[in-house]
Amino acid sequence: MNKNSQLATIGGGCFWCTEAVFQEVKGVEKVVSGYSGGNVPGRPTYREICSGLTGHAEVIQITFDSSIISYEDILIIFMTTHDPTTLNRQGADRGTQYRSVVFYHDDTQKEIAESVIEKVSNFYENPIVTEISPLEVFYEAEKEHQDYYRNNQSQGYCSFVITPKLAKLRKLHANKLK
Repeated sequence: MNKNSQLATIGGGCFWCTEAVFQEVKGVEKVVSGYSGGNVPGRPTYREICSGLTGHAEVIQITFDSSIISYEDILIIFMTTHDPTTLNRQGADRGTQYRSVVFYHDDTQKEIAESVIEKVSNFYENPIVTEISPLEVFYEAEKEHQDYYRNNQSQGYCSFVITPKLAKLRKLHANKLK
């Protein structure tokens, strides 16, 4: 990590989608899929997360160079490439593990998250339901969930769910892409 490296931890439905989006963003150094926000002890597994019983959300942890892209821009991209108005759901993915959430690392990130939500709320017909919570623990997901889209582009979920999100990213944020 360089001296300008910072972390952002966000969840917007399936982590395969958000990971694929942020891997294309200029200034993003690394994206790791994982879990956060749960209420059971120990390291959760994907199977446990999918049950919806652990309280964890599928999230990504982004390492980014703040001299190239700001935390605010990361959150604006996040808020405009998933639907922050649906509670515990993104498309066909349903359950608390798919909630829209920003896990902030410090008070500054919390303030920026609140500001971004207020700023983008005018662009949505329905109220934004994105949770803003302090990051307590981030658990890295199993190896097969890392770089999922890059390794499985021909898989049906990737073609029908992730590819359209990437098209939206390219349309709305072309100036922020690698």
